[in-house]
Amino acid sequence: MNFETYPFEKLNTLLQDITPNSDYSPLSLTIGEPQFATPSFILEALNAHAPLLNKYPKTAGEAVLREAMLKYNKECFGLTLDNAQIIPTFGTREVLFNFPQFLLHDIENPVMVFPNPFYQIYEGAAKACRAEVIYLNLNENNNFQPEVDEEALSKTDFVILNSPNNPTSSVMLMDDLKKWVELALKHDFVLLNDECYADLYLNEPLPSLLNASIEVDNTDFKNILVINSVSKRSSAPGLRSGFIAGDAKILKAYMVYRTYVGCASPLPLQHAAAVAWADQEHVSLFRDKYKKNFEVAKEVLNVDAPEATFYIWLKVGDEIAFTAKLYKEYNLKVIPGSYLGREGEGQGYVRLALVYEVDKTKEALERIKLAMETK
Repeated sequence: MNFETYPFEKLNTLLQDITPNSDYSPLSLTIGEPQFATPSFILEALNAHAPLLNKYPKTAGEAVLREAMLKYNKECFGLTLDNAQIIPTFGTREVLFNFPQFLLHDIENPVMVFPNPFYQIYEGAAKACRAEVIYLNLNENNNFQPEVDEEALSKTDFVILNSPNNPTSSVMLMDDLKKWVELALKHDFVLLNDECYADLYLNEPLPSLLNASIEVDNTDFKNILVINSVSKRSSAPGLRSGFIAGDAKILKAYMVYRTYVGCASPLPLQHAAAVAWADQEHVSLFRDKYKKNFEVAKEVLNVDAPEATFYIWLKVGDEIAFTAKLYKEYNLKVIPGSYLGREGEGQGYVRLALVYEVDKTKEALERIKLAMETK
């Protein structure tokens, strides 16, 4: 398989011959990995269940984890799901890669649709199942919202949405999500929303695609799925805890497939993830931290905060030259937008991940301001 080089590898290549200014301490806003300590109650649950390492985990996930995920969906989205409508997963990256292969395996010439720019696993999955790709280009002209081409959708098998979006931070609200559910039913494609940033809203809670499905009377979630992860919401990416939820008929077959994949989460991780999913209070503390970071971004760079995520999609002109300059002169790493997109999307932008405490975030943003003033 001929996979595209990962964005962070491209960045390493770009910067490998550049000596950064040693007057500044190294800082990086590249990876969407929260830099806050994992809450102590999660660590305590992990430690308490460490002796369970002597047992094999079930592919279907332990009851305690499933119940916590169902509780999360009820408390955060008002969704009453049952066990047939949810599968615990080893994070969401593995789902995004292997679910398309499961779904599209028996289709002779499969077609996948996803946003552009994008999380690169979408593209890797398309390559792995030899799917034709149709992009939903996100740019200033459409306010970074996926535009509908019904002619293309009529031949589509699988659509991935990503709201709240990585990297642009755009958000799809209920009316737009409802339209996409209706399109999935009209053209009979499977629609999945990657909702890993849904809990990182700054003001008002956001709807799930499953809420939108109910709103259009698709109460059994035919053709509709969502994925979510504990990584961002709980500052616990190492737990590798996610889920896929929605259409029970699809999930029943996918569960059989997963028994062959061998990606069951170790039992101590499942128990630690269960307490993380079941508790919502600690997430509000992280939201407050990100909100403060965006307030600093407004103060320093005069950029408005998005409705969700911890990303800034910053317009800089020549994003490659700006990234190199920022590293050389200010010892700060960012990701060029063109590394995250195809066919010209992402050019002119860099992605900033505001994943640090506010003081370090402010220091990084002030360096960016200096670089922009002197470019």
